[in-house]
Amino acid sequence: MLRIGLTGGIASGKTAVSDHFAQLGIPVIDTDQISRELVEPGTEALLQ
Repeated sequence: MLRIGLTGGIASGKTAVSDHFAQLGIPVIDTDQISRELVEPGTEALLQ
């Protein structure tokens, strides 16, 4: 299985590329979204 990591600075097009991959049916893991969910107020991760 091929895995691709997208990196780059602010406004470099990472989201545009990952959105395009998703439109093609390629699974995308958005670690920015995961990290935001982990530190939402009241979550166990934030309390620790």
